[in-house]
Amino acid sequence: MPTDEFPILKHGHYANHAAIAPWPRSTARAIADFALENSEIGPEKYALWLSRETELRQLSSNMLNAESAADIALLKNTTEGICTVANGIEWCTGDNVVLPLDEFPSNRLPWLALRQLGVEVREVDIRSTSEPELALLDKIDERTRLLAVSAVQWTDGLRLKLETLGNACRQGGVFFLVDAIQQLGALEMDVQACNIDFLAADGHKWMLAPEGIAVFYCRQELRDHLKLAQQGWRMVDNPYQFNRADWLPSQAASRFEAGSPNTLGQAGLHASLQLLLRVGMENVEAAVRENSTFLSESLATMPALELVRPYDQGRGSGIVSFRMPGKDINEVFRALKQKLLVCAVRGDAIRLSPHFYQAGKPLHDILNLIEDVVKIQ
Repeated sequence: MPTDEFPILKHGHYANHAAIAPWPRSTARAIADFALENSEIGPEKYALWLSRETELRQLSSNMLNAESAADIALLKNTTEGICTVANGIEWCTGDNVVLPLDEFPSNRLPWLALRQLGVEVREVDIRSTSEPELALLDKIDERTRLLAVSAVQWTDGLRLKLETLGNACRQGGVFFLVDAIQQLGALEMDVQACNIDFLAADGHKWMLAPEGIAVFYCRQELRDHLKLAQQGWRMVDNPYQFNRADWLPSQAASRFEAGSPNTLGQAGLHASLQLLLRVGMENVEAAVRENSTFLSESLATMPALELVRPYDQGRGSGIVSFRMPGKDINEVFRALKQKLLVCAVRGDAIRLSPHFYQAGKPLHDILNLIEDVVKIQ
């Protein structure tokens, strides 16, 4: 594992990739080089910027096993991708959308806003059952237009079986949207095998890139099904032909990119995806899952702690959350912070989310810090 790529290992103990990731050295260098170049010679190398954008679409396509790089749009964030779908479908009064209860607001508020159009939003409790996929599919009927899920739940790391959901949606003629922000970059993803219609994921978490740049996937057959909520000069093929007579939207997913690109963010995401793909997503996933297994099994041996969700290899992700019954979780969080452990409070639990490069000693150090805090609480 390329540990020399991660200076963060020398500065405290980081377990918060489910929030914002520290950049790899090569990503920081790519961003710094881009900024320096722009300050010294401006956009003289703009043609190279466009070439990098083309490469980034292909790298993103590779991460998803998409059919083509033309299926990829580069947007600002996950929310913009989800809203592209929510505002693009022609809804009718009486339609319904199905989603898990307690989704992150990015995958909840756009659907709740559809109530003003007469669309019913069905939120399903997926944590009170051992078969969350069946619970979701049970709420689908003849008026269901779309199922929207997070691939990995943001609070406790529950990983849904996307292939099961996607197959059922495809057979039933229901659109299938996936918020992949807690999976892409940590675990392998295959939009074709899972029959995913739409997918969105920010770069700033497990993909180890800056904020403000995201990957949006739209299956080719469905691009014309989404009306365009915004219009702009860059949504066409060959957008730099400014004197063209027609402004028809591109047939590629770039039709959803209305305005000027985030070239700085593209430089960062390009470098980060190159790193992840060079390591190999199969190796990244193996390390992430081993980390979570180790953390879960170790924390389970501490009588004072309680895992929010017992680790299940079939549903494992990069997130492990624990409670300390009888203790104020915010006090526990502050104690961990004083030990230079960067983590997060989500609900009544501490959420840990280390990445692949922290296998071995860095992860053991994180566990030792937690043990020390538990002893003094």
